[in-house]
Amino acid sequence: MEKNNNNNNTFISRGCKCMPNPQNKQWKVHSPTCAKLHSFNWLNRIKLPDSKEDIDVVEVRFKNSRKDFFRAPSELTLAEGDIVAIEASPGHEIGIVTLCGEAVKLQMKNKKVDINEAELKRVYRRAKISDIEKWVSAVNLENKTMFKSREIAASLDLSMKISDVEYQGDMTKAIFYYTADDRVDFRELIKLLAEAFNVRIEMRQIGMRQEAARLGGIGSCGRELCCATWLTNFRSVSTSAARTQQLSLNPQKLAGQCSKLKCCINFENDCYVDYAKHLPDAQIILETNKGKAVFKKPDTLNEKVYYAYEHAPEQMVMIPLKRAWDIINMNQKGVVPDELEETGLENTEEALDMINPEEDSVERFDKPKKSRKRRLKKKKNQNKQ
Repeated sequence: MEKNNNNNNTFISRGCKCMPNPQNKQWKVHSPTCAKLHSFNWLNRIKLPDSKEDIDVVEVRFKNSRKDFFRAPSELTLAEGDIVAIEASPGHEIGIVTLCGEAVKLQMKNKKVDINEAELKRVYRRAKISDIEKWVSAVNLENKTMFKSREIAASLDLSMKISDVEYQGDMTKAIFYYTADDRVDFRELIKLLAEAFNVRIEMRQIGMRQEAARLGGIGSCGRELCCATWLTNFRSVSTSAARTQQLSLNPQKLAGQCSKLKCCINFENDCYVDYAKHLPDAQIILETNKGKAVFKKPDTLNEKVYYAYEHAPEQMVMIPLKRAWDIINMNQKGVVPDELEETGLENTEEALDMINPEEDSVERFDKPKKSRKRRLKKKKNQNKQ
């Protein structure tokens, strides 16, 4: 049972919900819900005009995020989820059709591929039973091959990490993905790998981010890694974005599983940059009768800013952004307010009770709960009275 689960997991990285069954042609293995980097065909149910010809290009997916476009023959009608044999060098490769129809044009435009000028490889046919059987055997060898190749690389004292192995569908070639800090001379390694596995060897170096995207995992937010599910275009992440959002410059908190800065730091950075345009200049000093106040830091999400009096720099006062601009305008007109905070309900005990009601207090967890018997007994006594 455990062996079957491992085999199924190897096919999940190719967009399959289970291992293909070559003997059953109606066996559906394609599952968009569990497919990593799935392309949703939102034009699937829209009927094209009769004058418009169907596009003869399909998007085919292989292991993890590896996808490519292939030109299908006119007599072959393909649908999403079909297992096809496509042109490779050498031999043929087995993949799953993930997108077809008019949406392929938009996908190619998004990836900057010209449908007219691009020399696309061909789709040979739908995969036969023998093709699928050989493909299943190749996929089941990948984990064993990866561990064995790591042992061979370690015996040669090579400073590299083989993170993934992908067999070609016809078992004539294997792609070894590795990461390394420096240039690696793996000529001897290729000879040993070719002798051990009797296939053509291709080495591909990938970065730390690409390795995390291929292997997948759970982020600190509790969800699957963005690069392993939907994120395809990597933008450079810098510490300036972390400073803009007032994040703690702690490498352990800012680094992801790839040991680089988390990509999600860029997600809200534009919002913080736009908000910073509305902030008052940090060099402006607010003058009040209580004393002069200097700018400390902003609170972006709450639209508030922190100031501190010069005579008490450690005691910061949080005021609304509108209040800060009002004081600046008042100072420009020669008017000096009494203090930073506005007088009124905000500073009264009644306002504090409204903001922090008792049910939201952490101390409510310290109060012992009344048992059900005591509540029923109390209710019974009230009814007697």
